[in-house]
Amino acid sequence: MHPEPREEIRVASFRDLDATTLYAILKLRVDVFVVEQKCPYPEIDGRDAEPGTRHVWLTRGDEILAYLRILDEGGTERIGRVVTAPQARQGGHASRLMEHALTVIGNRPAVLGAQAHLEAFYGRFGFEVCGDGYVEDGIPHVPMKRS
Repeated sequence: MHPEPREEIRVASFRDLDATTLYAILKLRVDVFVVEQKCPYPEIDGRDAEPGTRHVWLTRGDEILAYLRILDEGGTERIGRVVTAPQARQGGHASRLMEHALTVIGNRPAVLGAQAHLEAFYGRFGFEVCGDGYVEDGIPHVPMKRS
């Protein structure tokens, strides 16, 4: 009988990601944002490899349950690409990642573009709407910030 693999949060820069992990992260993002949400857009946008970008993900064994990235925007941190694998939803994984991301960010201000239906979710972490809503790839979004 094998023990259940434990869950672990990991943080890495682009250059510290191995090819297998990077592939799994990009596959999860494309599966959810492009295929499931039916939004054909350039998911691989060039920002993943920027020196200040931190990739944060939750694993169980070799499986990535949830992911987000933190972009350095010159004094402000941008949280984005927050995603949970379909089979892992409702497990609190995105909340755990958000809490961990905020410890990585520390006292620096943070912003994000939230899908509008997730405004209350991000509000639990101190984010507030900071502008007019907008539509991105057919999905209503709101800009949010945390001071």
